[in-house]
Amino acid sequence: MTDNRTRARAARWILPALLIVGWLVVGGIGGPLQGQLSTVQTNDNAAFLPESAESTRVGELQKGFAEVNALPAVLVFERPGGLTGEDQQAITAALSEVAKVPGVGPVTPLKLSTQDNEAAQSVALLPTGGEKPREVVADIRERLEGLPDGLAAHVTGPGGLIADFTAAFGGIDGLLLGVTAAVVALILVVVYRSPMLPLVVLLTAGLALCLAVAVVYALAKAGVLLLNGQSQGILFILVFGAATDYALLLIARLREELRRHESKGAAMRAALRAAAGPIAASAGTVIAGLLCLLISDLRSNSSLGPVAAIGIAASLAAALTFLPAVLVLLGRAAFWPARPKHGTVDEEQPRRGVWPKVAGLVGRRPRAVWLLSTLVLAIGVGFLPQLRADGVAQSELFLTEVDSVTGQQVLTRHFPGGTGSPAILVTAASSAQEVVRLAKGTEGVADAAVRGAKIVDGKVEINAVLKDAADSPNALDTVQRLRERTRDVGGTLVGGATAGQLDVRTSSLHDRKIIIPVVLAVIFLILALLLRALLAPLLLIATVVLSFAATLGVSALVFNHVLGFPGADPSVPLFAFVFLVALGIDYNIFLMTRVREESLAHGTRAGALRGLTVTGGVITSAGVVLAATFAALAVLPILFLAQIAFLVAFGVLLDTLLVRSLLVPALTVDIGRRVWWPSKVG
Repeated sequence: MTDNRTRARAARWILPALLIVGWLVVGGIGGPLQGQLSTVQTNDNAAFLPESAESTRVGELQKGFAEVNALPAVLVFERPGGLTGEDQQAITAALSEVAKVPGVGPVTPLKLSTQDNEAAQSVALLPTGGEKPREVVADIRERLEGLPDGLAAHVTGPGGLIADFTAAFGGIDGLLLGVTAAVVALILVVVYRSPMLPLVVLLTAGLALCLAVAVVYALAKAGVLLLNGQSQGILFILVFGAATDYALLLIARLREELRRHESKGAAMRAALRAAAGPIAASAGTVIAGLLCLLISDLRSNSSLGPVAAIGIAASLAAALTFLPAVLVLLGRAAFWPARPKHGTVDEEQPRRGVWPKVAGLVGRRPRAVWLLSTLVLAIGVGFLPQLRADGVAQSELFLTEVDSVTGQQVLTRHFPGGTGSPAILVTAASSAQEVVRLAKGTEGVADAAVRGAKIVDGKVEINAVLKDAADSPNALDTVQRLRERTRDVGGTLVGGATAGQLDVRTSSLHDRKIIIPVVLAVIFLILALLLRALLAPLLLIATVVLSFAATLGVSALVFNHVLGFPGADPSVPLFAFVFLVALGIDYNIFLMTRVREESLAHGTRAGALRGLTVTGGVITSAGVVLAATFAALAVLPILFLAQIAFLVAFGVLLDTLLVRSLLVPALTVDIGRRVWWPSKVG
């Protein structure tokens, strides 16, 4: 008999111990790879475009004309008052040193500004892919440091911009993770008032990130998916936020069950039976929403879907395997000093605290509550037309001063802004002179000429130098005019860096029209299956969409009048929609699955109020954690990430504190049992 008990006790800790060891192995593999993700990143527009884009086709045709696949970097030099003879000699010597930098292709001869003799420029060709532009540009800048006093040197153009973007994203590995972990730890200490549970939750999130990083690194290195700095930053934040949210929900249910069950094993089994379903449904909904990005025209968007989905799946796996294993071994000691005691569960609805009062308000005046909540959201929606999301210049995407942006400003003062990054026209050789004439006559074009004498398959390459900076809105308009004027002559195609940016903007606007309805349809189907109803899913989606529109409206006010942002990329509202709708539905799933559970036993009205009371604290904590983790993205000095940080953080708080706490429960109480139509519940 004693042997049987011993074997039973051993069996109870063997499986948890094996799970913990397995996850520690995952951590040992994935941990070191976090610092290597930047080596498999691709951050240039060309790699993001669909194969059907005109600039992509031009890029393919260019390979026939070019000796190497290279990225142009513009080296610009300036001395107010005029360059001296000594300056020119020093610059020429410096260019000779630049040409010796490993990876640098031909360096063009120095060209002086004819209008004021205050500046000079040269173009160097850089290697593409991974960390190469960043490393080479850093070497070039180092070799330009010994110029005479008062002579400024900058590296700009596509090569300089890509190098600075890669450098900005270099902070993801250390700074972003450190800030995120510190913020989450602080919130968890406040929530749990326990020293041990925050450590367990952070370890769960960290191991989930290790698993996600290992999978993403392997797939990116094999070329199966595309990884860029933005998607890497979002991956880190999503994993930390999602894993922490799932942990909060499981721990909250375990605390309940430890009061009902004396055995910690029985309590964990009961907690998993109750919480695993909603957590898995929530993760599945987010994954499904993210995978809708696969239909995007842009490869950067379509690759973000699986990258983020891998992160959510890793978070789910860690929360439902590693976390329960640790908590089973720790037992009630995990909650020290406030250990839950067996037999202290209050079977009646709790009467103390904030959430019973909120439930009481909703129960007394449900219609007034949901009407007032809707009015508050509608006020936010009223500012939506002020949102500017039709694209910004790449040089405006930096929130701190960088050399490539300063260099572009210098270049634009003294030369045509598009110097070093011309529009590329590929046309039939027989039409070349006509296309050159049309290009020169196009508003915004400084000059155009056939590049070299090489003819490939009856086609030639023409370079058109733009008057405006290659990444500016004016340059994009010029490329659009070039395409319209030359499209019917010799089968002309227009590509280059500016055309690539134009195609990215066009594809982003197209994606918004296609992906948003698909995401809504997919989430509706999941909710309908989960809640076994049709009306409730429609109401939930309507409330989240209303919350999303209000978030965009408030963000427009903040971006335009508080932070002074120049605008937003067209993909910002799309990303915000995918995250906010999926994550907003997340919290409604946590609430409504509990409401349905309570409604089956107590009726819809009582079930809604009991569900709100029981889940209010934990869901609010989860929302605050997720908002704080996304807000951490703002530490990276990139406009896109700062905007996503505010949009998602504010939107999650709005969903958590207003939509899930007041609007949805009030609608449920006011509509009553009909909310579950066509099912019959309560």
